[in-house]
Amino acid sequence: MRTYAIRLATAAGFALFTVTTPAFSPQVPSVEQVIHAGRLIDGTSTTVRERMSILIGGDRIVEVQEGFVRPAGAQVIDLSRSTVMPGLIDSHTHITSELGPNALLLAVTQGAVDAAVRSTVYAKRTLDAGFTTIRDLGADGGAAVALKRAINDGVLPGPRIWTARTTLSITGGHGDQGGLRHDLTAAPTFADGIVDSPAEAAKAVRYQHKYGADLIKFTATGGVLSINDSGDAQQFSDEEMRTIVETAHLLGLKVAAHAHGKRGMEAAIRAGVDSIEHGTYLDDETIALFKKHGTYYVPTIIAGKTVEEMARTPGALHPSVREKAARIGPLIQSAFARAWKGGVKIAFGTDSGVSAHGENAREFGYMVEAGMPPIEAILSATRNAADLLGASDHVGSIQKGRYADIIAVDGDPLTNIEEMRRVRFVMKGGVVHKGGAAPQTSGTAQ
Repeated sequence: MRTYAIRLATAAGFALFTVTTPAFSPQVPSVEQVIHAGRLIDGTSTTVRERMSILIGGDRIVEVQEGFVRPAGAQVIDLSRSTVMPGLIDSHTHITSELGPNALLLAVTQGAVDAAVRSTVYAKRTLDAGFTTIRDLGADGGAAVALKRAINDGVLPGPRIWTARTTLSITGGHGDQGGLRHDLTAAPTFADGIVDSPAEAAKAVRYQHKYGADLIKFTATGGVLSINDSGDAQQFSDEEMRTIVETAHLLGLKVAAHAHGKRGMEAAIRAGVDSIEHGTYLDDETIALFKKHGTYYVPTIIAGKTVEEMARTPGALHPSVREKAARIGPLIQSAFARAWKGGVKIAFGTDSGVSAHGENAREFGYMVEAGMPPIEAILSATRNAADLLGASDHVGSIQKGRYADIIAVDGDPLTNIEEMRRVRFVMKGGVVHKGGAAPQTSGTAQ
């Protein structure tokens, strides 16, 4: 009877429940706030403009004008001595967890509810660091979906979230932790993201979509932090990869592929994925394939640095994980350098959750160290990352009609990229979350 009632209500056009996705406001009201920006990096080009005004109404940018204007009745936020930028986008996070020396113990003693509670702290740290939008690329049990809903409803502070929900993996693959006693848990199914055929792959994609996924992530190769699998061997078959991508794209979902090894990476690109995460063993042939298919590369250098450091700490990692961390971790920065030099499209991503949440901006330093100009590194976390999301009309730039997601640093990040780690002002959707001072109110228009 209950199932019938749900179907009847759906047929009649009534929504008994909703799945919350990043919401977009349909209207732009009159100017309520204006930011005076000393230097403006707007997320659309390499040009830096000086003495600019950003006019804001509700949660949107109404206009960007030259000079310091004061619309009548608008509150003035003085950032005239600062560098102002769009809110940053991290294309690869795990917002509900954080790696530590007791990770294996926590994995078998804590569940999705624990993760959801802890994620509220990680979300605030991320927002305070200037990241107003993130992709979450794997959180079991719907924890990231619950966090996203709470943030969208204004219950707690945090970034806009596009979540993949549960990562898809083969049995015994990177997303299916092996090396543990077989009787500790029930055998996972497609609902847990574990699939071993094209048919199961399609069903798993549809299941994740049904329960709130905004995109799909799968493990094309092995990984570092899983105990039993190879760190770089291809896992899904070519046909399974194609099925995942085709099913997701039919549903309007983009697809991210975790991939370290060359063979699995290239198979995923040929299957049509929208982004490759990590990309450790890419070479000239892989770079050519990236460019041919227009695939984004999300490097996550900081994750490699983090596991490399942990591998040097006795007892911090399982022995098989330690070996992979020591071998693979140090290679990611040089892979990024090859990709940048080769002209691959790059979107900023950190794999935060492996590294500490709130330290996301350390990635900028590693990117610049590897040869990327500071302005391009910033654009990878604004313009490019928004394009990867498919949300350039809403986030990633300071333009009319976009969300008023705006950050500021005191210094010039183009001469010292470390300024990106010292964000002092954060606005998301017209609401100041960090660095707010008593705003000035203008009585007359100028």
